[in-house]
Amino acid sequence: MTARNPWLVAGGWLSLAASALHVACIVGGPDWYRFFGAGEAMAQAAARGEAYPALVTAAIAIILALWAAYAFAGAGLIRRLPLMRTALVAISAVYLLRGAALIPALTVAGMGSSFNIWSSLIVLGYGLCYAVGTWKAWPLLSQRKIVDALDA
Repeated sequence: MTARNPWLVAGGWLSLAASALHVACIVGGPDWYRFFGAGEAMAQAAARGEAYPALVTAAIAIILALWAAYAFAGAGLIRRLPLMRTALVAISAVYLLRGAALIPALTVAGMGSSFNIWSSLIVLGYGLCYAVGTWKAWPLLSQRKIVDALDA
């Protein structure tokens, strides 16, 4: 089946990539936590072999993978998932709100680290993919069989 919503397909792949990077942080250890901006406390806890960093990071990876599934379902690539509209709006909002951290990163003294700026820009891109994709798919998202509707 050809994807009818490239915005949601892109958002899904971006979320899946972010999920994979979180798993890579668990495997890569303290240096990876530091590089990806998790903070020194998380890196040191990982270095001590504590379970907390891996559990938190794994939970984030699972959530991001679930968000990818919602994007792919909204694009009609996989079966419809529960609460499609609500989930896609909420995911869009979370990404866009996180992306909005760009504003203080650029305007508040001490918050403008390159990590804050780049991560905000990246996540803003994720949010735009989900928001535009959700907007374009909105009429179809209310149908019970989204895949059938996309094939019609």
